[in-house]
Amino acid sequence: PRLCVYRSNKHIYAQIIDDLAGNTLAAASTVEKEIASQVAEADKKGAAKLVGKTVAERAMQAGIKQVVFDRGGYVYTGRVAEVAAGAREAGLDF
Repeated sequence: PRLCVYRSNKHIYAQIIDDLAGNTLAAASTVEKEIASQVAEADKKGAAKLVGKTVAERAMQAGIKQVVFDRGGYVYTGRVAEVAAGAREAGLDF
């Protein structure tokens, strides 16, 4: 599976995709109500780290421990790097 990151100017999205089956196994974004309420006062980097932690926790519940990080063409810095850091802190291996 791969951890795919998409960022817009306002939000950040992360999902774990099984390319062989074509299914999304776990996902998290700042659009979700539970995450949006937690990051209301946080900056964009803090929100990105929380999204990374959340998607990793959901992946662990689904039995996924190792993924490939797909930065989606974005430079590995700022919010994209924070998603990766949050996912690693929560236990994902990549």
